[in-house]
Amino acid sequence: MMYFETSFPVRYYETDQMGVVHHSNYIRYFETARNMMMADGGFPIEVCEGEAGVMIPIVSVECHFKHPARMGDVLTVSAAIDSVPMAKLTIRQQVCNQRGEICAEGSVLLGFIDSKTFRPVRCPERLAKLIENRLNDR
Repeated sequence: MMYFETSFPVRYYETDQMGVVHHSNYIRYFETARNMMMADGGFPIEVCEGEAGVMIPIVSVECHFKHPARMGDVLTVSAAIDSVPMAKLTIRQQVCNQRGEICAEGSVLLGFIDSKTFRPVRCPERLAKLIENRLNDR
C-alpha cells in the first residue's frame, strides 16, 4: 500500500457557530492529503497537469461521517493507494482527530484525461511508477 498522512489544526473558518467542522471541508481535507502525497512522491499535481499534460479529474467521492471534528482539534488526514492504476485511481481516505477518533472516511475515484484533447488516457507512466515503487517498498 502507498500511504501518506498530514496533520493540521481545524481553522475557525471551517466551523459553524457551534464550533463543528462543516461537512464540505472533509472533501477539501481529502484533497489536501492527496495533493501532498503526490508532491511527497516527487510528482506534484502541477507537474502532472503541466509537463505531463494529464489532468486528474474527480469521478466520484464517497464520504462517511463518523464523529464531528471541532474547533481546537488537530486533524490527521490520510491517503492510501492499494494498486497501480490503469485508467482510474482509487484513493482511500480518512480524517482522525488527535484522540484517534475517526471523523470521516471514504474514497475518491480519479480519472486521467489529456489536457489538450480532454479525452481519457492511461495513468501517467511517472505516477504509475511512483505508486508501483511505493507498493514494492512495503
